[in-house]
Amino acid sequence: MLSMASAVSKVFCMVTFYVVSNSFQSIKNLLCMIDIRPDPDQLLDKIRQEEAKQQRGKLKIFFGASAGVGKTYTMLAAAQTLRQSGVDVVVGVVETHGRTETANMLTGMEVLPRKQIDYRGHTLSEFDIDAALVRNPQVILVDELAHSNLAGSRHPKRWQDVEELLAAGIDVYTSLNVQHLESLNDVVGQITQIRVYETLPDKVFDQADEILLVDLPAEELLQRLKEGKVYLPDQADRAVKHFFRKGNLIALRELALRRTADRVDTQMREYRADQSIHRVWQAKERLLVCLGPDDGAAVVRAAARLAANLRADWIAVYVETPGWQRLADIRRQAIFDNLRLAQQLGAETQTLAGSALTDTLLNYARSRNVSKLVVGQARQSGLHKWLRRRVLDTLLARVRDMDVYVVSEQDETTPRSGHEPVIQLLADGETIGAQRRGMGWALALIMLITLACIALVKYVDLVNVVMIYLLGVVAIAARFGRWPGVLASLLSVLAFDFFLIPPRLSFAVSDTQYLLTFGVMLIVALTISNLMAGIRFQAHIARYREQRVASLYDLSKELASALTYDRILEISLEAVEAVFKVRAAILLPDSHEAVRQPVLDTRRNWPEIDLGVAQWTYDHQQAAGLGTDTLPACASKYLPLRAPMRTRGVLVIQSPALKQMLQPEQQRLLETFAAQIALAIERVHYVEVAQDALVSMESERLRNSLLSAISHDLRTPLTVIVGLASSLQGQNANLEVAQRVARDIEDEALKMTGLVSNLLEMARFQSGNVQLHKQWQMIEEVIGSALRVCHRQLLNHVVQTSLPRDLPLVEVDAVLLERVLCNLLENAAKYTPAGSTIRLEGRQDDHELVLSVLDNGPGLPNGAEMKLFEKFRRGEHETSTLGVGLGLAICKAIVEIHQGRIWAENRAEGGAVFHIALPLGTPPDMPEEDSVNA
Repeated sequence: MLSMASAVSKVFCMVTFYVVSNSFQSIKNLLCMIDIRPDPDQLLDKIRQEEAKQQRGKLKIFFGASAGVGKTYTMLAAAQTLRQSGVDVVVGVVETHGRTETANMLTGMEVLPRKQIDYRGHTLSEFDIDAALVRNPQVILVDELAHSNLAGSRHPKRWQDVEELLAAGIDVYTSLNVQHLESLNDVVGQITQIRVYETLPDKVFDQADEILLVDLPAEELLQRLKEGKVYLPDQADRAVKHFFRKGNLIALRELALRRTADRVDTQMREYRADQSIHRVWQAKERLLVCLGPDDGAAVVRAAARLAANLRADWIAVYVETPGWQRLADIRRQAIFDNLRLAQQLGAETQTLAGSALTDTLLNYARSRNVSKLVVGQARQSGLHKWLRRRVLDTLLARVRDMDVYVVSEQDETTPRSGHEPVIQLLADGETIGAQRRGMGWALALIMLITLACIALVKYVDLVNVVMIYLLGVVAIAARFGRWPGVLASLLSVLAFDFFLIPPRLSFAVSDTQYLLTFGVMLIVALTISNLMAGIRFQAHIARYREQRVASLYDLSKELASALTYDRILEISLEAVEAVFKVRAAILLPDSHEAVRQPVLDTRRNWPEIDLGVAQWTYDHQQAAGLGTDTLPACASKYLPLRAPMRTRGVLVIQSPALKQMLQPEQQRLLETFAAQIALAIERVHYVEVAQDALVSMESERLRNSLLSAISHDLRTPLTVIVGLASSLQGQNANLEVAQRVARDIEDEALKMTGLVSNLLEMARFQSGNVQLHKQWQMIEEVIGSALRVCHRQLLNHVVQTSLPRDLPLVEVDAVLLERVLCNLLENAAKYTPAGSTIRLEGRQDDHELVLSVLDNGPGLPNGAEMKLFEKFRRGEHETSTLGVGLGLAICKAIVEIHQGRIWAENRAEGGAVFHIALPLGTPPDMPEEDSVNA
């Protein structure tokens, strides 16, 4: 009887284990299907995006394949409809290109005046964004979104003007051709053999609220071109011979249609995600092929052929489950080879992580709106084939909105190692040694629990003893993973039966009801063990993804603050070596487009560098070396640092862990790092270019100002001097005439001396080589000295002074302050008519002494009150009034080195006033008058 009960117990345990292994995945699937609650973080992000979108203007792009399809005409027609319905519509800028029918559509619409900009000696017009913001209409028309603005505009690109309008809450209608999208620039160049330099980022197109495709067949567009409705006749002839060829137009039309279709597909996927629609809408064919460790290249090629026949996009994915984490190197290499093959055949590749293969695969497929699934059918026999068949059957049973294609592999086999088990349920990072330690701990813990329960069985029921064993299983599974948890589950049942169930010290049972207890205990223990292992795996994946995001964030933050090439290279190499555990180097090109050997630092462990391979990578903008199809025998891998405008260098890495670097996730992360480094290098490059351009522009402006001064202000006195000297020599003049001519010569020479003195004085202030000789001065004496120096310039003006008797002493350099007052008085005399009044006033204002020079002349130009103090800035342009525009700049420099202030403003009663504010200190004690007389 006891032997029969023991046999029944063993059979029941075997059946229970089989049922658990088949039903556990179904239970997990059911739980996943029940938990479909929305993520609160996603809901919060969605609310924030909606709020920001409501405050922002709407962007509508009239999109076309090329010029002449009618984008501007259609945009104006839509604007006229809005205007007739009462919407406030304004034309910011519209390019008609001489087309009469387009120009007629502007009838009755308000057109903002354009901003006039001086560019290389010509006056050109541009869109006036300031006028648009002041006008603040509901809708504004801004044609040619990819247009490059002239130098001197607020933004270099028109799409940046549009971004500012949208941020101000103004709706914008604009137009765009497909060749102006940055991502398609190279493709269009290869088709048309013409490079388009006016481009805009694709994100501007993708973030538009509405895209209206304006389409026209190639034949109709060519007919419009012949009729002169696109370009003028001479331009049309050149266009037909080059850009406007029928083949070009057909290709561009296909690009425009595909780009518009991709956007519509993205909108549909966003709508499905927003509305929590999980079923697939087969509006567009999209394939997904699932690759596993047993799939060969035949599955990839079959999916590629199917996608090509259907003209559909396709995705190749590999689902990293806990069961596939510890595959042999040769099998993992086969997976990565298949992913690279799929990428070469035009697929998008992804590596997914999940504890359940079917759930992870179907959730991703529905999120991408996949219409067809492609899976391989393993040809192995035995348990491996049975497990693969289970996965396939589960997939077929759960899919109702997608077509499933099963590819049978007839000629290829997946390499396998002879000693490897079929499936190793080990989480990533859990070595064999760690598993053995976990099993040892499981055995020891169950033994301790058994000893404790033997002592407590007299005082507690057997039901509570089962709970103690389950607590031990939870502890082992949470700490060491699945296999130690499974071992703890089996040992718990066996120990409970052998040591605690009568008859003790035997696996036989006296009551068959204990068989149910053993079964339930085993099921609960195994379930807990599997759940804890799944939680550990998900936590590992979450930590890994968090580390990836954190590393990218840290790299971006560090690179954003880097201002030199050396700092960028230092930050980049440290980040790449720390994250990927590799040796790295960055090679930059010289002026001849040849990559240079880096400056070797003995403190750094450099990789092996082949300049020939690096130059090939730089020239062809393709990866080479280890793990690639180009020169794979190299010890290092070479990645091009591709930036939006051009390739900026080559990243060289050498890794002892080849398996880790060949993983698709690591490859994508490495490519992202390379892109971030390239962007930082390009940013610093253009900062230097902008600085050089600014210096060049300033130098050119100074050069032109000096040439103007020499050609006008110095040539005029010289001409007068020469003429006077000739008249003095050419006639028998008496002494009185000769003296008058000599005085005129002296006046003109003094004017030249003043001009040259200003130039030299400004150069001295710019160099910073100025030493102040400050002394406590009575301001009346300084003013009197300045009036005596300027008496000739002030002969034709009335000068009045108004100085209180109690003005305090001021510590200044009397010579320099006298120069300031002379310049202001000469400036007032120069720009006011003869006979006008110039007034000099002084007052004490708190802790400052304020001096003012007032005139009743024409006043200052509006908005130029502070610009007059810039170098070579004059109150009037191209007049006969002498001066190079340095007098006020010198005044400002002198006042500022005295820690004072200077400013100008117009007077309400007419004329201008210049103010000088000098700080007041504590003057020394003056000796009393009686002591002085003594």
